[in-house]
Amino acid sequence: MHDKEVIKTLQNQLNYSAKNISDIKIFINELLKANKKHNFISKSTENVIWHRHILDSAQLVKFIDFSKSSLSDLGSGGGFPGLILALFNKNKDFHVKLYEKSPVKRAFLEHISDKLSLKIEILGNVYENSIDTEYIVSRAFKKLEAVIQVSREIAKKSHKLIILKGQNAQEDLKKAFNKEKYDYKLENSITNEDSKIIIVDFKK
Repeated sequence: MHDKEVIKTLQNQLNYSAKNISDIKIFINELLKANKKHNFISKSTENVIWHRHILDSAQLVKFIDFSKSSLSDLGSGGGFPGLILALFNKNKDFHVKLYEKSPVKRAFLEHISDKLSLKIEILGNVYENSIDTEYIVSRAFKKLEAVIQVSREIAKKSHKLIILKGQNAQEDLKKAFNKEKYDYKLENSITNEDSKIIIVDFKK
């Protein structure tokens, strides 16, 4: 999918506004500059950043009710998916928290947050904090079992866990739910027919 097609998809299917697209372009420009020095994204994906990183993250807006109060992104890295979701958010009472243990990546996220006037909170190691949000999202944090553990043990209240996974999603689910069973759904990714979005309901 070419960049122009991705932008059309963002606007027509996911309701990203012209202002959102403009902000994403600024974000991409800053990310690619930073990527010359730091490996925020694989160099091999720089040319397909709109499809591989932006659209992959943005598709999660379909599963989030922004009239709720908050969302936490585990292992935000260069801002995926949490920052792309924060860009979309139009509810001033909806809070986005980005958890990232790398000081270099946190500094970059702070820079983008200031540049785009985003309402986000940037925090360090997730294991040193308690999570109190309605949604937890994760794209490249840890193995599924570890994400499940965080959701089960650190999150304070009932929430939806939304994870972007590759083609091994079903196998990963079997391993993660080996001992305990949870209600979950598997949704197809719009960026890769082999990839899945796992949505788990955690009741506290």
